[in-house]
Amino acid sequence: MRVGIVVFPGTNCDYDTFWALKLAGLNPVFLWHKEKDLKDVSAVILPGGFSYGDYLRAGAIARFSPLIDRIFEFAEKGGLVLGICNGFQILLEMGLLPGAMLPNDTNTFICKPVYLKVENNDSPFLRKYQVGEILKMPIAHKEGRYYIPERDLLALEREGQVVLRYVGPKGESDLKFNPNGSVNNIAGIVNKKRNVMGLMPHPERAVEKLLGSDSGLRLFLSLLD
Repeated sequence: MRVGIVVFPGTNCDYDTFWALKLAGLNPVFLWHKEKDLKDVSAVILPGGFSYGDYLRAGAIARFSPLIDRIFEFAEKGGLVLGICNGFQILLEMGLLPGAMLPNDTNTFICKPVYLKVENNDSPFLRKYQVGEILKMPIAHKEGRYYIPERDLLALEREGQVVLRYVGPKGESDLKFNPNGSVNNIAGIVNKKRNVMGLMPHPERAVEKLLGSDSGLRLFLSLLD
């Protein structure tokens, strides 16, 4: 399966994502953001980093790159699109996922491992996981506080679009395990069609036990089904 990795000026997780995809047995290709062709890929990943330096607002400038229109059309037709960290922020700016990303409640950059609970595996990206499973992955961001208005939040929860939530190491649901102040401890969501997913943790940095966890590998393996 051929998977496109979109590269913007400031992207810094493209090679990590490339390695994770190769490890999972997929065929990754890089897609420069100024291109206008998705090169016949079956899925697109917008990796982490700081597109255009994120000086204005995370993902706000990347949203206007030439390739973005092709990705939007691809997703609207049911194509698989995954946004990791900065990629998640870009998907929100594109309107492919609901809500917005705000600075962490500490207003500082946070880089550390966190624990996540799989809330819903009804997605092509999470087929290899069990509902209720606890995962360990790193986060690395300053703007990771997911926000959505109360009415839309209720709909998001009701529709099962919250797929990953920050918890304690034993699955404890508590605000003290929320690293950035995200509403309802939300770490990852999907769209209603389940073909677009965004998450702030980095699964590509958790694909081998040598890295401290291999919890992220099955996310990429899920694409093979």
